[in-house]
Parts: sequence; C-alpha cells; structure tokens
Amino acid sequence: MSDQPGGGASGDEPEKRPENPFAGTPFEAWGAGGGAAGGAAGMPDLAAIFSQLSSMMAWKGGPINWDLATETARQTIRESGDASLTAAERATIDDTVRLAEHWLDGATNLPAGSAGQAAAWNRAEWLEGTLPAWKKLVEPLAVHIVNAMGNALPEQAAAGMGQLGGMFTQFGGAMFGAQVGQGLGQLATEVFGGTDIGLPLSSLGHPVLLPGNIAKFGEGLEVSAEDVRLYLALREAAHQRLFRHATWLSAHLFSAVEEWARGMNVDMSKIEGLASQLDPSNPEAMQDALNSGMFEPEDTPQQRAALGRLETTLALVEGWVEDVVTQATAGRMPSAVQLHEAVRRRRATGGPAEQTFATLVGLELRPRRVREAARLWAVLRESRGESGREALWEHPDLLPSSANLDDPDGFVRESDAISALEFDDIGDLGFDKPKPDNGSDKPDEPAS
Repeated sequence: MSDQPGGGASGDEPEKRPENPFAGTPFEAWGAGGGAAGGAAGMPDLAAIFSQLSSMMAWKGGPINWDLATETARQTIRESGDASLTAAERATIDDTVRLAEHWLDGATNLPAGSAGQAAAWNRAEWLEGTLPAWKKLVEPLAVHIVNAMGNALPEQAAAGMGQLGGMFTQFGGAMFGAQVGQGLGQLATEVFGGTDIGLPLSSLGHPVLLPGNIAKFGEGLEVSAEDVRLYLALREAAHQRLFRHATWLSAHLFSAVEEWARGMNVDMSKIEGLASQLDPSNPEAMQDALNSGMFEPEDTPQQRAALGRLETTLALVEGWVEDVVTQATAGRMPSAVQLHEAVRRRRATGGPAEQTFATLVGLELRPRRVREAARLWAVLRESRGESGREALWEHPDLLPSSANLDDPDGFVRESDAISALEFDDIGDLGFDKPKPDNGSDKPDEPAS
C-alpha cells in the first residue's frame, strides 16, 4: 500500500498538473484551481465560465456592448421610477422656455431657435435622446481599455487558446457596457436637461428639460417651483443659443475629450489585481470590481495638458452662461441669487452629473474656474457691449486662455491694443494701405 495520497506508488513522481492557459495574463487566477470555476485536475471549467459569459459577449458592434449598456440603464431608470409626462407638464415646459427665451433676448444678441420650441423629457426619453452623444464621448476611452485587456493575453497563450483570446476583448466590452449602463441610468435620475455637463448631449438644437428631476432639485430650496423651473430653463436655453451660434464649439469639446483618451495610459496592474478576483458567475462581485475603479486610467502629462484645455473651455462656456443669465434675471427674479448659489454648490461638490461622467469617461469634467470666467465675460460686456462679448465665440483662437482668467482687465486691454494695431499691420500682409485724401480722384500727373 502506498503512503501517498491518491494511491500512487511511493516512488512515483507527483501527478503533473496541466499548464495554466491563463498564466501571465490578468486572469491567471481563473486557471490556478479553486477559483471562480474549478475543473478537473485543478483546472477551471472553461465551458462553464464562458457559458456564463456568452450572453454578455455576443455583442459584435464595437468596443462597448451598447445593447447591454442600454438595457442596464433602462433597468436602473425603471427601479428609480419614471412616469410618463402628461400633456399639461409638456405645455408648462413650453410656456417656461418661451418666457426664458424672451428674457434672454435682452441679455444676449445670440438668437434663439424657433419661438417656443422646447422638449420635455422623462428619464427614459433622456436616455434615448442622448445615447448618440454618449457613444461619441465614451468609445474613445473604451477602445484603449478594451484593447489593453485583449493585449494582456500573451501571444503564445492566445495562439494556444484559439478563439478564447478574442473573447477577452469581448469580455472587456461587456464589462465596460455594464459600467456605462449603470452610470447612464443613475445620471438620468439627476440631470435637468441636455447640457448639464457643459456639453450638448441632445441633437435637437433647442432646450430640453426634465420636469421630474427639476422638481426634485427644488425640494428644500425654499424657492417657488416656477422660479426653479424658469431659472434652469434660462441656463439650458442660454447653452443652446451658444452651441447653435458657435458651430465649431461642440466638435471642439468632443475632440478635446477624444484627445484626452488618446493620451491615456491604462494601469494594467490594477486590471490584473481586480480581474484575478472576478467571479463571472457572481454579477454582484463583478459590479463591485467595476465600482472599485477597474477602468480608471493613469495620470499622464499628456492627459493633464488635454484636461487643462478642456476645463478652460468648459469654464468659459459656463462663465458666459452665468453672465447672460445674471443679466436676464436682474430686477426680475430676486430668487436668482439663491438659485445661482445652489447650482454653484452642486458643481463645486462634484454633483451627480460630474461624478458619473468621471466614472464613464475616466476624467473629472469639472470647470473649476467658472467664477473667474464669469468675471471675464462681465468685464468684456462692460467694455464692449454684448456684441463685443459674443464676438469672441466666432473662432476658438479668439477665446481667452487659462492665464487670461487670472487677469480679465489685462486681457481686455491687451486685446483692445491688438485690435488697434490691426489696421497699421495691413501692409505687412501684402496689401496697400489707404492713400491720404488729396481732394482729387484724378490719378497723379506724370512728372514733366
């Protein structure tokens, strides 16, 4: 009889365990035995693992499983409650936006869209209406992260596993889709309209408001529901006027987000540590891993530079909206000061919209210098009038820089001086300067 476990002869060598096909990958723990799904001889039951994941990884349409993301978001919205809007609620939004546009006509020379045109959405309608914009925002980051997960599989292991290697990429897309869906579902319960994060999420080109979320925001403010609704309508309509006038602005902001994504560097050690703890058969454990920052990229100099440019532009957008709305409400809405502070506190504390955006896109999209930007736009308005203030939105090169926010008066003096020199500089560009008026339209007589 043998003294060795398993009944082998005492002189026999221990039974050799099969090589772990996941060795050297972020998923090595799955093949180490006793993990998420144990198989014979200490190997994972691969059939069981991928059977559990098959529905998640059926998506073939890109780096994010948008079917999974959309259904997850819808489920989150259903759980939070989302009643259909009544005709009366939609009519109230129409009337509020019509009044807001009238007030804005006296605060900016940027025109409104069609008179009275507005959209009242519930949470599900907001999700459907903003999905195209979210795809543009989130997919650049997802491409990097999903590719990183796929490339984490060594070439030798990928060749030995055949199609299983590609399934890691699908798995990453499904994981990202689950995170996006949960984030969008939560965001839908908090947003006021189509421009809460400073970007135009709606493609309609006119104001979008969510009456249910607006009413929720107004609870405890000791301000009338009418004033809360009108103030937020003013902000939304002002945003929409600016994006409609500065036709380059939307693409500029979206490309800035994409630039940030291109410069990111994924923290593979974090992915490895979290992936080793994943149990595909336990959705709650998977969600815990997502929430713990599995897809948060590392900070790099390229990202910091791109983020700085993006934050400055967003601060200029928000600062302009603040100046315009402050002018529109002056002498008309005493509660505007209180509502302004409520919106500012929400932004300063990293409101739900900003927190969710940070989760979805991987960056904290917070215009930190709105106060300075609003001051700069006010100085420009006082110096040049509304048309002079709005003229800077004609081209991105005309916008103030981050340094200009520190000295609004200096920026105005400097730009005025540059404008004064432009006439004298015409000759430097190869054009003839106007000749002095000698009182005659006749050409000069040739010298005798």
